[in-house]
Amino acid sequence: MDCYKCHQNCQPKRQNKRWKILGFGSRQSVKNNIDCNSQTTIALVGSPNVGKSLLFNLLTGTYVTVSNYPGTTVEVAKGNTVIAGKKVTFLDTPGMYSLIPITEEENVARNLITTEKVDLVIHVVDAKHLGRMLNLTLQLIEAQLPVLLVVNMIDEAEKLGIWVNEYQLAYKLGIPVVTMSAMQKIGLKKLIAKIADHVQSTPLSLTC
Repeated sequence: MDCYKCHQNCQPKRQNKRWKILGFGSRQSVKNNIDCNSQTTIALVGSPNVGKSLLFNLLTGTYVTVSNYPGTTVEVAKGNTVIAGKKVTFLDTPGMYSLIPITEEENVARNLITTEKVDLVIHVVDAKHLGRMLNLTLQLIEAQLPVLLVVNMIDEAEKLGIWVNEYQLAYKLGIPVVTMSAMQKIGLKKLIAKIADHVQSTPLSLTC
């Protein structure tokens, strides 16, 4: 892995290298620049088959653990990374359609975002079915949770003649919106930039 856009004359050892994900996708060695005294927790939510887990893998890489939610057989994946110099923990919640749970998976997902210390909820939706999926977005907003909407699969939607104006949608909902294709990594840098803005502007949970 190369060190891009680094203005320091250094060559860190490969086995000890840690990376900072910047707002526009650049990477710098930040071995001594990570604020380990604070962290933010971000939960990815959405119905099945919207690309949520793929996006989770893109954001976290290989630093992932999977365990059962206490008292259930439902698995929850957790991954750590560094964004804007801060430790960020991502939770890949089970698929859910509504904050009113019907299945055990939906109940676990709701508990994770309403009872755990989650600093940001990223709602991932399928651009092809945006209308019906915004119901959960509105529920999350009404629950006064900090929400970032990711409209995924825009490449597939555009092939069907469906176009999403992220700026107009963000204005109407009053929350940040990013259109992207996780499969093709289109919009990934913009999403990371939005997350970096949130991390830098929000008081984070102390860990030490």
